[in-house]
Amino acid sequence: QVQLIESGGGLVQAGGSLRLSCAASGRTLSTYFMGWFRQAPGKEREFVAAISRTGGSTYYADSVKGRFTISRDNAKNTVYLQMNSLKPEDTAVYYCARRKTYTMDSYYLADGYTSWGQGTQVTVSS
Repeated sequence: QVQLIESGGGLVQAGGSLRLSCAASGRTLSTYFMGWFRQAPGKEREFVAAISRTGGSTYYADSVKGRFTISRDNAKNTVYLQMNSLKPEDTAVYYCARRKTYTMDSYYLADGYTSWGQGTQVTVSS
């Protein structure tokens, strides 16, 4: 059973940057496709980004494309989310999770993921 722990969140001004990390324990992350989601107060959890097992393929929500970059270091058993040009609407709790299957079909649906971490708060002030 893999356990995921997110870190790197915080308070930043609009236009700033943060780098989130998702560290795994229990099993190697290289086995799984991984994803980042976020949830703002009163809203549903939404897809942010996903990455294939080797990192060769990445997927992004339109709202973050060109600003966020997902990456992974399988040797360190960690997945990252580099967030640049942050906007107040990026404010949310950010979660990482692993795919339940070995495909990326409907990669944007939260139901396709499991082993959710506890989340890390990102707050962007205007």
